[in-house]
Amino acid sequence: MSSEKTYKLMTGVGAGNIALGIIVLAAGISAGVMMIVNGARLLKGKKDLMF
Repeated sequence: MSSEKTYKLMTGVGAGNIALGIIVLAAGISAGVMMIVNGARLLKGKKDLMF
């Protein structure tokens, strides 16, 4: 494999890894925010429970 082909392959793989990292980061942040919001709603509704 020539050096130019290797360089192009590494460039494509690197760009794909950066894009995938951004997608995973965004999904993690949104999941974390949803968990915090739902947890706060549960704590707020705790006073309405009667056993």
